[in-house]
Amino acid sequence: MTKIVDTVRIPPDRFEEPLEDVAIEVLNETYVGRMDRNLGQMITVKEIEDIGIGKVIMGDGAAYHEVTFTALFFKPELHEIVEGEVIEIAEFGAFVRIGPVDGLVHVSQVTDDYITYDAKKGSLTGKETGKRLDEGDLVRARIVALSLKGRREGVKVGLTMRQPGLGKFEWIEEEKRKSKND
Repeated sequence: MTKIVDTVRIPPDRFEEPLEDVAIEVLNETYVGRMDRNLGQMITVKEIEDIGIGKVIMGDGAAYHEVTFTALFFKPELHEIVEGEVIEIAEFGAFVRIGPVDGLVHVSQVTDDYITYDAKKGSLTGKETGKRLDEGDLVRARIVALSLKGRREGVKVGLTMRQPGLGKFEWIEEEKRKSKND
């Protein structure tokens, strides 16, 4: 949670509504999805701690209030291990939803095995191991590349699942069972 002080514009057609509710809605419309290099991507305005007295600017009619509010951010970190859901499979890799952003696991980073793409099934399959990755699979991956710019569309997250303890959850469990039996 981060505390922020800013000015919020309350349109005149919303003066009859509860001020705090309108302010939260306007702040969310303005900021949610924006990326800050230090804080990460804003997820939501949690609460307003203080709302100043509104000032009306000539010719506008809206009220401008100084507000102090707390906001929730998500900031992926390089080398961080994340868990997510495979939301799309493409010939070049798998897109994984990690919180409010999507990351890409390139085919070369799915497993140590040679990967083939099955367009009909929409899956990636290891040639020797038979390990298969489909939409909806839950995975654990490491962030290996990161670019944080602008809004959600400007965030680029590169992932790998080739290291021990990473991959589809079923693969991880299988590794654990094999190591216990050895």
